[in-house]
Amino acid sequence: MHICSMKARLLIIFFTLFGFLSYSQSSIDDNNAKLKMLSEKAAEYHHKTNGERDGYRIKIHFGIDKTAANDVKQKFSSKYNDINSYLEYQQPNWVVVVGDFKTRIDAYEIFKKIQSDFPNAFIVKSKIRPTR
Repeated sequence: MHICSMKARLLIIFFTLFGFLSYSQSSIDDNNAKLKMLSEKAAEYHHKTNGERDGYRIKIHFGIDKTAANDVKQKFSSKYNDINSYLEYQQPNWVVVVGDFKTRIDAYEIFKKIQSDFPNAFIVKSKIRPTR
C-alpha cells in the first residue's frame, strides 16, 4: 500500500506541475498578444499625430513681417544651433518658436539661457516633436 500511495502522490504532483506549466505558457502567450496589440496602437497613434505630442516651446518672436521673423530665426539658429527653431504662420502673425520640451522645467532651463539675447521670449504650450 505504501507504493500505491507514493505513486498517487507522484501523479498528483506531476499533474499539478503540468497544469501550472500549461497555465504559465498560456499566460505568457496572452501577455505577448497584449504587448503586440499595444505596440501596434502606439505605432498607429504615432502615425496619426506625425510623432507630435503635448509639450512646450519658447516663443521668441511674433509679428506681421515674414522677413523680420526669418531674420530672428536665423539669428537664433546661428547662436543656438543645437536647439530646433520653427517659423510658423499664426494668422495674422509670423511666429518663431524654439525647442521641443517635454516639461515646462526643461523649457525654463533653455529660456534662462536665451533670455539675454531674446528678452521678449516666453514659454508656450505647443505640440512638439520629441527627439528622445
